[in-house]
Amino acid sequence: MSVEKKQFGTTSDGIGVTALTITNKNGLTATILDFGGIVQSLCVPDKNGKLDDIVLGYDTVADYEDNGPNFGAFVGRVANRTAGARFDLNGTEYKLEVNDNGVNNLHSGRPGFSRVMYKAENTDNSVILERVSPGGEQGFPGALEVKLTYTLTDDNEFKIEYFARSDADTIYAPTNHSYFNLAGHDGGDITGHIVQINSDSVTKTDENQIPTGEFVNVEGTPFDFREEKMIKLDIDADDEQIKIGGGYDHNFALMKEPRAYGFAGKVTEKNSGRTMEIYTDLPGLQMYTGNSIGEEKGKNGVVYKRRHGVCFETQFFPDAVNHPEFASSYLAKGEAFNSVTVYKFTTA
Repeated sequence: MSVEKKQFGTTSDGIGVTALTITNKNGLTATILDFGGIVQSLCVPDKNGKLDDIVLGYDTVADYEDNGPNFGAFVGRVANRTAGARFDLNGTEYKLEVNDNGVNNLHSGRPGFSRVMYKAENTDNSVILERVSPGGEQGFPGALEVKLTYTLTDDNEFKIEYFARSDADTIYAPTNHSYFNLAGHDGGDITGHIVQINSDSVTKTDENQIPTGEFVNVEGTPFDFREEKMIKLDIDADDEQIKIGGGYDHNFALMKEPRAYGFAGKVTEKNSGRTMEIYTDLPGLQMYTGNSIGEEKGKNGVVYKRRHGVCFETQFFPDAVNHPEFASSYLAKGEAFNSVTVYKFTTA
């Protein structure tokens, strides 16, 4: 196991960015940037042992400073949507940036956690990133000590560990926004991927993709991934929720205790033989099929288009802070937040 460091470029403020690449004994590599905690590449062997980079992304810092699709992003303080771009905590109203459909907040707003620098350290198989998010940043209370650890094991597990501690009561609900294409980042349409999700319900949303508080049983709907099926089978179904998302962009409530670690799902690409299993201690999994990717020039000159990548974002349910019936994203002053998500790779 080893970690190699290389210069990746400089930010628009002239700060040098380092790419840290972890390599395990099987030849898998994960490259992490100290800018934004970005997962810049993830190289995984296919059934014949050929390594391919399976995450969408860019070759330059400038592109990651823009990064409209949030390729590889560490998202915080709070991932997904917050209704009305506001929430109440301890009797005080906090307002966030309105950046989604003219009314809501998406992924917390500026400066996003994926667009700031982190102090980077490493062991022989992990990269540890740290930063303090000042009180009031993005509109959230509390100076938040943030630590993000990426680990690549010899069992071909890519592990993401989240830690945080605040000096005031706050909320914290991070995720990783990597877009996967198990055929390779240049593999094109992902709707032939075969998916299983350990969920029997999804959180119903309104027309702005804000949860209504209702749960939809997946039985007999396009959201039934309890058994493996191709994404393409129902992605354009005549279904109100599918139409709202323009395909899949939905939170699946996982069939486990909300903060218990367990199996969330898996995805397989038959031609390469690659399978990725997903495990988490968070209560939800957002599957997003890249419905809004336009003509996005990515790594090695590849142009990514609609549905060329699929996200599996482990998370608290969207808008959890405004839904007391959901598992809480509340983080009390001085308490430690810990969470882990694992993406495990196999071939057949």
